[in-house]
Amino acid sequence: MKNFAVKIFKYRSYTPIPFLILMLAFQNATPLSMAAGLIIAAAGEAMRLWGVSYAGSETRTTDGVGGTYLVVSGAFAHLRNPLYFGNMLMYFGIGIMSMALFPYLQIIALLFFFWQYTVIISEEEEFLKKKYGTQYEKYCAEVPKLIPSLKKYKNPGLDQPSYELKKGLRSERRTFQAFGIIILLIVVRYLLR
Repeated sequence: MKNFAVKIFKYRSYTPIPFLILMLAFQNATPLSMAAGLIIAAAGEAMRLWGVSYAGSETRTTDGVGGTYLVVSGAFAHLRNPLYFGNMLMYFGIGIMSMALFPYLQIIALLFFFWQYTVIISEEEEFLKKKYGTQYEKYCAEVPKLIPSLKKYKNPGLDQPSYELKKGLRSERRTFQAFGIIILLIVVRYLLR
C-alpha cells in the first residue's frame, strides 16, 4: 500500500485531467451554474491560498512527503488538510460551472478525490507522526482531517512559519493559470453553444 500511496502522491497533479476533459466535453453550463460554481471554486482557491501562504512552496513537491514545520496556524488551525479541501471545492465548483453529466460526474469526482486524498493523507500522517510524535497526535485529536471546523486550534508553542501572502501568490501561480484557463474554456464553450 505504501508504494501505491507514494505513486498517488507523486502524480496527484495529473488526476484531475480526465475529469476536466469530461467537464469540457459534456459542458451544459447556464449563467446560474457558472456563477454558483465560480463562487464554490473561488472559495476553494481562497482556502488553498490561505494554507500555502503559511506552508509555503513545500506543498508543491512531488518527490515525496516532507515538511519543515508542523504548521498549525491559519487554515491549518481549522483543518489539517486545507489544500486538499480547497482542491475538492475547486473541482466541485468547476463541475457545477460546467454542469457536465450533472450530477453524476460531480459526485464521482468528489468521491474519487476524497478517496485519493485519504490515501495521500495516510502517507503524510505517517511521516508527521514519526517526525512530531505526540505534538502531531494532539493536533490530530483536536483538528479535523478534511472538513473545516469553526473552532481554532490553539498553538501550544510550536515554531511556525510566518504568513507570507506574496510567497503564497507566487506558489499558487500555476493553480491560478490552470483555474483561469478552465474557466475561460467553459465560458467560451457556453458562448459558442
